[in-house]
This record gives sequence, structure tokens and C-alpha cells, in this order.
Amino acid sequence: MFRIVLVPVFVWFMLADDSHQGLLRWLALAAFAVAMYTDQLDGQIARRRNLVTNFGKIADPIADKLLTGAALVLLSVLGELPWWITIVILVREWGITALRFVVIRYGVMPASSGGKLKTVLQTIALVLFLLPLRYVAPVVPVVALVVMLAAVAVTVVTGVDYVMKAARLRAEALKAR
Repeated sequence: MFRIVLVPVFVWFMLADDSHQGLLRWLALAAFAVAMYTDQLDGQIARRRNLVTNFGKIADPIADKLLTGAALVLLSVLGELPWWITIVILVREWGITALRFVVIRYGVMPASSGGKLKTVLQTIALVLFLLPLRYVAPVVPVVALVVMLAAVAVTVVTGVDYVMKAARLRAEALKAR
């Protein structure tokens, strides 16, 4: 829930910083980083203490999508990230989330190692894009774009993989009936 609360804080800092390189941009980056860290921490605690809940299974991906979606859209609105990247990632993210809800009656589709790699690459790319260093270190936006393009590739490949897994899961469930 804390991650969801941090989303409007992150958005406000991003929109309030009209220079895109000032203190508020650093605070936006900090809010984003704290939110992403709490995601990792929450998952570790839940697994270690066997506290995985149905609410957590639903709320966790929604919180992730809200935070990364807000970052992608804001960076595109600010002209720092091409819109096509934002659209491809958001269509895949929300599409797979919807797909998971559709096939939940046949079984759970856990996150794959590719899905985890996708999340790591997206997070690194977003942190690099959020860094207000483009005027001081012009290589940062180039590195950010390269990492983001890798994230887009993994995002698309894992999206196709999830669709295939969902189809197999449904087919196996129907066959078992």
C-alpha cells in the first residue's frame, strides 16, 4: 500500500520541477527508488515469513504498474522518452495483468525469471531517465535509452511467453475436465 501512496508523491515532484534537473527531480527519483525498494523488501518478507496473501498477489502487480506507468507516461509527456516505448510497455503490462485475471480460474501464472529480468531492466532504465544529470553527463540519456531498448525487447518477449503459458494452462485445465 505504501508504494501506491508514493505514486502521487512521485508524480507531484516530477510535475512541480519545471527545470527537470532541480531538487524536486531528485526528490522524485528518491520517491521512485524508495517505492521500488519497498517492492523488493515486501516480496522478501512475504516469502521468508510465508505471508503471501491473495490481496498481495493482486495489489503488488497493481502497485508496480501504477508506479512504472506513471514514470513512463511522465517521461513521455516531458519529451524525455519516446511515446512508442511507453505505449509498448504499458500495453504489455496491463495486457498481461488482465490475462492473469482471465486465466486465474485455471491456475496461477507466477512471475518467470524473464519477467523478473524485465522488471529489473525497466527499473534501471527508469532510474537512469529520472536522474537529473543530462546536462552534466550527456552520456546518461544514451545509456538510459540503450537499457530501455533492452527492457522493451525483454518486455515483448516475456509478454509473448506469458500468452503462450496462459493458453497452455487453459488447455490443460479444459483437458482435465
